[in-house]
Amino acid sequence: MSIGAGVLLFVIGAILRFALNVEVGWINVPLVGNILMGAGVVVFVLGLIFTFRRRRTTTARRQVVDRGAGQETVRRTEETDDTGL
Repeated sequence: MSIGAGVLLFVIGAILRFALNVEVGWINVPLVGNILMGAGVVVFVLGLIFTFRRRRTTTARRQVVDRGAGQETVRRTEETDDTGL
C-alpha cells in the first residue's frame, strides 16, 4: 500500500508542478508540487525497503514412526529466507 501511496503522491506533485499554470497569492503551487514529489519518492523507497525486509519462513512437519520403540514422533524443520536488508 505504501508503494502505491508514494506513486500517487509523486503523480499529484508532478501535476501541481508541471501541468498547472495557476498563480495563487497565498500559496506557491510549484513548491507544493516539489514537496509532494519528494514525499512520494521517500514513501515509495520506504515501501520497497519494508516489502523486501519481510522474513519468509517455511515450516515442514513430518511424522515418523520409530520402529524399535513403536512410538510416533513429530519433527518440525524451519527455513528462514532473510534478505539481509
